[in-house]
Amino acid sequence: MDRQLISAIAHRDHPIAAPVSEANLDRLLRRASLPEQARVLDLGCGEAEWSLRALELLPSAVADGVDISERALASAAESATARGLADRLSLHRMPAADFVAAQPYDLVLCVGSTHAFEGLKGTMAAAARFVRPGGLVLVGEGFWEREPAPEVVAEIGAYPDLAGTVAAAESGGWLTVYAHVSTREEWDEYEWSWTGTLARWAAAHPGPDGDQALAVMLEHREMWLNGYRDLLGFATLLLQRV
Repeated sequence: MDRQLISAIAHRDHPIAAPVSEANLDRLLRRASLPEQARVLDLGCGEAEWSLRALELLPSAVADGVDISERALASAAESATARGLADRLSLHRMPAADFVAAQPYDLVLCVGSTHAFEGLKGTMAAAARFVRPGGLVLVGEGFWEREPAPEVVAEIGAYPDLAGTVAAAESGGWLTVYAHVSTREEWDEYEWSWTGTLARWAAAHPGPDGDQALAVMLEHREMWLNGYRDLLGFATLLLQRV
């Protein structure tokens, strides 16, 4: 089993694919105050839940989703069809850094996918190429609530604190106009869903694939419970070009 398939299974019961509740996802999108016939770009969209929800909240909007995962894009297309949104969502299989747009966007999304641009600063620089004057970027990124152990940093990554994360996002001429910091409840819901869904799948698929899925789940749960729980934060920032 490849890691993309394991991740898809783990996120099956939590399609937002980030430690953000449905209510807070809606609140973030509503605070963008998108105009009629808005254009939305979702970079590293995965199964495109964020852009699909934006389309549901604004029936005149259209969206483009970009991702390298054929499996995730197929799932996004299936969800769009089931929700009556297929005619307003265009999906593009390619690295997010390679995407080229003919027209600017009112909102650019990049939640949990800043690695596609080698970090938060690179993501904001890329977004500047796509967003219209006065447009917005909604970016989701991890940060350290307090200093973690070196082995945790080696496993998860060298994030700054929240202040450093905001400073990095704003360094290219952006201004944070709203934000959400994920709560412990949102983190626990996300992690228990991720590990629990994968555990149930493993139990239902005995054999090498189930064994691998279970091993990944146990490794992930160990790193969460005894590593980054209550240390790793997640901020979703709504930014506007100054």
